[in-house]
Amino acid sequence: MPPGQVPGPRLTGLGGGLFCTVVMFLLGLLDQLLFGASLTLYGVLFLPVCALTALWVRGSDLLTAPVVVPISFAVGLFPAVDGSGGLLGRLMGLVTGLATQAGWLYGGTLVAGVIVLARRVLWVRARRHRT
Repeated sequence: MPPGQVPGPRLTGLGGGLFCTVVMFLLGLLDQLLFGASLTLYGVLFLPVCALTALWVRGSDLLTAPVVVPISFAVGLFPAVDGSGGLLGRLMGLVTGLATQAGWLYGGTLVAGVIVLARRVLWVRARRHRT
């Protein structure tokens, strides 16, 4: 493996988005079933998923990682919120969850952004070194 290359799967931008979205949706379901919608736990679990998404996306699709992680947070939050009032109650819970858990959302997006930026800098340095 060449220096500066991150080990692990190489996902396209779409694959990275699907990975992050599916994992967050499953974590949201698991959180609801096992812990009764602990949004703090959901936020903590969001951070490593963001890091893995940013690490596993291909170099040519790096900029998609910081874009898909907030979308995935919202998708996964939908089953994790309390939906006692039907669809409208679940939507209200989603809006409330997004408002109250914004710190985790921003933190995960920042994690993905920093990893993507670091990978891009390493890629540019390796490219300059080759020429």
